[in-house]
Amino acid sequence: MRIIHTSDWHLGQHFYGKSRAPEHQQFLNWLIEQSKSQQIDAIIVAGDIFDTGTPPSYAREMYFDFIAKLHQTQCQLVVLAGNHDSVAMLTESQKILQQLSTRVISAVSNNMAEQVFVLNSLKTEQQAVICAIPFIRPRDIVKSYAGQSANEKQRSLQQAITEHYQVLFEQAQGLSQLNQADGNRLPIIATGHLTTIGASTSESVRDIYIGTLEAFPASEFPAADYIALGHIHRPQKVTKSEHIRYSGSPIALSFDEANTQKSIVIAEFNNGELSSTELCNLPCFQPLAMVKTHLETLAEDIASVVESKSITLKNEDSNIAESLSTESSSVEAKITHDERPTQEKIWLDIEIESAEYLQDLSVRIEQIVKALPVEVLLVRRSKKSRQQMPSHEKKVTLSELSVQEVFDARMALEPWDSDEQQQRKTRLNSLYLTIAEQTQRANSSKQSLSEHSEANSSSTSKTEQK
Repeated sequence: MRIIHTSDWHLGQHFYGKSRAPEHQQFLNWLIEQSKSQQIDAIIVAGDIFDTGTPPSYAREMYFDFIAKLHQTQCQLVVLAGNHDSVAMLTESQKILQQLSTRVISAVSNNMAEQVFVLNSLKTEQQAVICAIPFIRPRDIVKSYAGQSANEKQRSLQQAITEHYQVLFEQAQGLSQLNQADGNRLPIIATGHLTTIGASTSESVRDIYIGTLEAFPASEFPAADYIALGHIHRPQKVTKSEHIRYSGSPIALSFDEANTQKSIVIAEFNNGELSSTELCNLPCFQPLAMVKTHLETLAEDIASVVESKSITLKNEDSNIAESLSTESSSVEAKITHDERPTQEKIWLDIEIESAEYLQDLSVRIEQIVKALPVEVLLVRRSKKSRQQMPSHEKKVTLSELSVQEVFDARMALEPWDSDEQQQRKTRLNSLYLTIAEQTQRANSSKQSLSEHSEANSSSTSKTEQK
């Protein structure tokens, strides 16, 4: 059996005022072609299908359209909810999507059969047992008691997550043995959407405070044949293990991911065990670049980064073209090559090492990039420069700070020495994340309503013209 492991699509994301819809559509088209050309039996999406719990209408349409098209290829889909996803929204379409070869696991369930099941290939006679674990919310698996210290809550939660994995894994082991037809057990594929200790994160990864547990020890995972993880946006092995992996996001979701090669994982199983894993690199659908510079070398550094990025993109196109020449009859390869637009402007984040606040900086940058194939999305002084300024001279604009940085600065003013203060810190962090999520949902709803209104206006206008 051959599966694709992917995660963290974040459909509906808006990036400094820019929609990611074109990139996401190109990725989904590419993924369908890969499922056909690579003879994939199933795709596992390990959480964060959407960027918010109330994604815009075009993102939901993109999701359902992908499922319908994938169903036609006889490739199955297993969707796990992440911390960005709405349990209610994913749950409402569960039953109808089952008719389209798609299983959606939106939350921890009391019905074990919803999380542990045998996946039968629609193309071959191959089978695998899926131990499907979505993002775990504390209330799903553990009860807290008055008087517990922060350390006690952390140990209790870690133990509860470990036990949840172990209980489902034991059920999976039973199915693995019961369904054997040729003397070999069925391979067991587990999932998860969480941070493991030692994982390399990026700016776009929202910290998951599962109660007081910020990271889960990889040693506590059960002995599954493959563990498909989501939440971390950089592709990586966990504890250098071939069978425990983060696939990473399909597109760069923050500027510090600009130079990260995005990929999916193709895992193959033979004779009841993992036989190989392969990273399949994605094309760059929208180039991003960071320019770290000083005022004195601003123009030179911008030109250098843009030139370097342009060369990288040309080399990528050349590599794709070369592969096409060796497989000239491959229609799928041609479609894949055509997915990336060749004239996309590079989105820039310019970070300047300067303690001075320059009001004319934006005008100066506009003149520098006027003839370059770029669009500047963000201009800011480096965090180090801002911190080095004397407190009585500090001039920091809100545009230079993230909401998280404002919250962290306020939290840094409080003492957090005692267990009681640590518990208060945990509660405040949790409340902040809840409010931030609600605010993001409200903004997404406004965006969705605006797009719906524009679509209706356009439709009305066309009707009147007729």
